[in-house]
Amino acid sequence: MVAQIFTTLLAAILTDNFVLSKFLGICPFLGVSKKLDSAVGMGCAVTLVMVIASAVTWPIQMLILTPRGLDYLQTTVFILVIAALVQFIEIAMKKFIPALHAALGIYLPLITTNCAVLGVTTLNISEGYDFLISVVNALGGGLGFMLAMVMFAGVRKRMETCNPPECFKGVPITLVAASIMAMSFMGFAGLV
Repeated sequence: MVAQIFTTLLAAILTDNFVLSKFLGICPFLGVSKKLDSAVGMGCAVTLVMVIASAVTWPIQMLILTPRGLDYLQTTVFILVIAALVQFIEIAMKKFIPALHAALGIYLPLITTNCAVLGVTTLNISEGYDFLISVVNALGGGLGFMLAMVMFAGVRKRMETCNPPECFKGVPITLVAASIMAMSFMGFAGLV
């Protein structure tokens, strides 16, 4: 069991990284990764939402939706749960960490529609994970999201000092750097 937990966690962080392998959650990845503190804050918020959402949606699916034949409501119910969680986190962050709340700006409410959060909750169900593995997969997915954000914040900091050709300045060089970073994560494919 411990080996399965470790394998699931490591796979979610490295080989099945939601941003760099599954290409989910690209909007906050590109939008919030300009500064390290914002990237860490967003990574922590997304990790927290992923873990709590998985811990809440798994029992809803297994105890309410599936036994009653309401599987077709999965996406709607999961989005509502995620939206409620994000609202609670935003309220708490605004009260206790106002600087981070201001730094994240519009991207914090966008966690509600972050496909990586919805992706981890639905993946847990479709892969047939039990409750513990679902939560571990969500934790790994969130940590992998944060790892990608932090690493890309470092890359973007370095890109500020370079002078690319005019046609690559701005968004094009950012996308090229993100794609190279995604290709580098392919090296973990045989690890887990």
